[in-house]
Amino acid sequence: MKDAFNMSVSPVFSKDGKNYAFVTFDDGVRNAEGKIPECTILSSKGFSEKEITQLEDYMRRELTNLKKMASSVNVWSALMKD
Repeated sequence: MKDAFNMSVSPVFSKDGKNYAFVTFDDGVRNAEGKIPECTILSSKGFSEKEITQLEDYMRRELTNLKKMASSVNVWSALMKD
């Protein structure tokens, strides 16, 4: 798998009392979107099954940090940037 990815984490969403966030991976050619805390890839373009498994493993290993990142996303400040 290619070493350099752009990764972004959405803010926390809530549905039916359960919190979740989305994690996207992009290397300029391929992209994938996963969901935490389930740590599953929901959609992908260009990744092999093995690479998808590696991305899901990464989300499981880094779940605590990904949750912190999602909880710190401030949508309003991002929208107000020039």
